[in-house]
Amino acid sequence: MNNWSFEAVDKLQPVAIKQIQSIIQKKRIGHAYIIEGAKGTGKVKVMQFFVQLILCENPTENVPCETCRSCKRLKSNNHLNFKEIEPDGQFIKRGQIDDLIHEMSKTAIETGRKIYVIHHADQLNASAANTLLKFLEEPQSEITAILLTDRMHALIPTIRSRCQHLSLAAMPQSVLKQRLVEEGITDSMASTVCRMTNQVEEAIKLSKDEHFGLARKSVLKLVEASGKSVQDALMCIHEDFGPLLKEKEQAEQALDLLLFAYRDIVAIKASNVAVCTYPDMIHYWNQVALHTTYEQLSKQLEIILHAKQNLHKNMNRTLMMEQLMLNLQEVFTFV
Repeated sequence: MNNWSFEAVDKLQPVAIKQIQSIIQKKRIGHAYIIEGAKGTGKVKVMQFFVQLILCENPTENVPCETCRSCKRLKSNNHLNFKEIEPDGQFIKRGQIDDLIHEMSKTAIETGRKIYVIHHADQLNASAANTLLKFLEEPQSEITAILLTDRMHALIPTIRSRCQHLSLAAMPQSVLKQRLVEEGITDSMASTVCRMTNQVEEAIKLSKDEHFGLARKSVLKLVEASGKSVQDALMCIHEDFGPLLKEKEQAEQALDLLLFAYRDIVAIKASNVAVCTYPDMIHYWNQVALHTTYEQLSKQLEIILHAKQNLHKNMNRTLMMEQLMLNLQEVFTFV
């Protein structure tokens, strides 16, 4: 097992950890569980906590002791009652499940419960899934299965129905942001990326993507330009937004970034300790907030959301952005 700490996993998934502790405390360990969560939510760490708490010989306040023989064997990947399997290539194959069942059906050398874990359980091929299902349908009292997946719907319904479910929450933005900063990403970029995704791998990739960096820079330039005049905003669109409007997905990303900018202004107007998507723009947001009413900001948010809906229509995206800027400016005339 990889190194993990109770403090870290409890901070990441406090609800799931309390559920697991309740299961152990009430001595109601089931024969099969599915731990479901998106990438980056800590499925493996939650599983490791669960397994170690089940097998620990001297838990303290529902936390593994880390020092007993069982805990040490798990940490060194040397516990005879614990087995893990992962996909062999693209799928988990029947032969892997046959071998697993054979191992689980042997007389235990170690005392206590046997536990097997199937990583990426959604990648069971049809034959492997049916073989596993038959094993789950005849549960043995001292064997527990833990299936990990980020695609619950890809598991066959009959397997899902045989398992108890532990659903993991999306990673809190504060935790994700700290992870990104530890990866060397700037505080301002980390704050922005956290609004776009709650998955660590995707967030790191996005923060290092040149196109995303250009989109962020161009959107902030556009907001500042629109604060000066419509002409400056239109010039910004023609000079900087060409690459951002080529594909619908890229244009939608740019509009999301624009929407977050105006949400920042609303948040700053409501509280001087607001958590912003663009912390590097707080000084400017404060200036805008002083001269803009809630009604005006609300209307501007509606206009941007309407522009996002128009992306699904076959219209020229540059013209759409030009009209968006005109509509945002008109708010100050008619509101």
